[in-house]
Amino acid sequence: MHQHGIGAWLAKRRLKSPDKVALVHGDDVHGDQSTLTYRQFADGADRVAAALRCLGVGKGDAVAYLGENSPDFLQVMFGAARLGAAFVPVNTRLAPPEIAHVLTDCGARVLILDPDFTRRVAGVRTPPLITTGVGTTDAPGLARLSDIDVADLRPADVGMDDPAAIIYTSGTTGLAKGAVLTHANLTWVALNCIVDYDVVSTDIALMISPLFHVASLGMGALPVILKGGTLVLEKGFEPGRALAQIQRYGVTMLSGVPTTYQLMADHPDWAATDLSTLAKLTCGGSAVPVRILDAYEQRGLSFSQGYGMTEASPGATALPATMTRAKQGSVGLPHFFTEVRIAADGTLAPPGTIGEIEIAGPNVFPGYHRQPAATSAAFTADGWFRSGDLGYLDDEGYLYIAGRLKDMIISGGENIYPPELELLLSEIDGVTGAAVIGVPDARWGEVPWAILTVREGSGLDGDAVRQFLDGKIARYKMPKNVIIVDELPRTASGKVRKADLRARFGG
Repeated sequence: MHQHGIGAWLAKRRLKSPDKVALVHGDDVHGDQSTLTYRQFADGADRVAAALRCLGVGKGDAVAYLGENSPDFLQVMFGAARLGAAFVPVNTRLAPPEIAHVLTDCGARVLILDPDFTRRVAGVRTPPLITTGVGTTDAPGLARLSDIDVADLRPADVGMDDPAAIIYTSGTTGLAKGAVLTHANLTWVALNCIVDYDVVSTDIALMISPLFHVASLGMGALPVILKGGTLVLEKGFEPGRALAQIQRYGVTMLSGVPTTYQLMADHPDWAATDLSTLAKLTCGGSAVPVRILDAYEQRGLSFSQGYGMTEASPGATALPATMTRAKQGSVGLPHFFTEVRIAADGTLAPPGTIGEIEIAGPNVFPGYHRQPAATSAAFTADGWFRSGDLGYLDDEGYLYIAGRLKDMIISGGENIYPPELELLLSEIDGVTGAAVIGVPDARWGEVPWAILTVREGSGLDGDAVRQFLDGKIARYKMPKNVIIVDELPRTASGKVRKADLRARFGG
């Protein structure tokens, strides 16, 4: 049996750095936090693999996980990889119908559930449930199942092109699509980060972003584990606690979105916190505002900014921290093992010309789960991934984002696709037309606004609209403003002119 994928990583780390601290986790910043060495981390993943095998999980199956950042999250991922199963991390912010879609679409053989989210899946038809911890009378706990003997655990025959994870990304056509990421995809994105961000074995990374986001997983956790560094796992982000953890553990690496960095710089503890160990700050989601750049540069810190998407596992480009000012507004150069080009009207666009951003490289996914038509449409005839984003390259090859073909909204690092919301809004009795646009917001970067036309006498207002949406969509997708207009501006073919709406309301 040959195990070439990420399932072999922990066994190798157990040999090379058994006593090195791999994971730090816990609740109270002033009290005890638990640590796992690489030996304990690898042993735990082996026990999870044995437990999953007892439940009938094998090569080609899907193992879903719903929970916040914890050792369980990573042990389930690596345990599933040992068996050749695909790991499906479920976004904890999804509403029950959205969770149900993910579980059904991936055909999950089992769902590992953090007990804190039990109410979220009440009424959702789930595969067999295992909870993290000791479990309940209804659902066995991972800790109890993990008493299983691993002596006869034989890893599956896993190749680099086998699926390692299925990450759900909101589609422009409504329901989320599962992006299949192979063992090769996740290995190469980790190598890109090691090369371009100089990840080393002495790095200590504070994981304030949820691991169910591919950026946190592929560009944060995986490169650090591959190098044998330490992850400090946080269940959520609270700026004061993040600052305390940086000082407490001598954190060297941090990644987030502009909002997280802004909230830390605005916190009362900012000036008094020792940030001298911080060496690598990466930021994605949207450009870092100058005000935040200034606040961090005053503390001797600068950012690497980047661009990517789930389908690229996710990194496509990175702007070195040394170029933040010289190339302000750019998202950088292609990652070391990745290529980026701009296509306009079916040909390669010269520097400075806006076109669609296309990406190639071993980190680019093979396609969407059980969606051959969508997969085919996502690639060019010569095999480049069509991002759907607009941009241009300068004469030195640095990428600048010019806009989004699909009008996607990025709010606090979360992708929001207007068509998904518009579909739901049009189901409301009395709504005759719906358009969703992104409006600039000081805290979140962008927030969604809904612009509606309604039937005369319907009595619909913003509160009624939000009440209808409540529980059907994740909270971050909820329109921050609902505006009723007499008519929506449309093209001759009947499509809503979003640019006109943004010009009218987007200021």
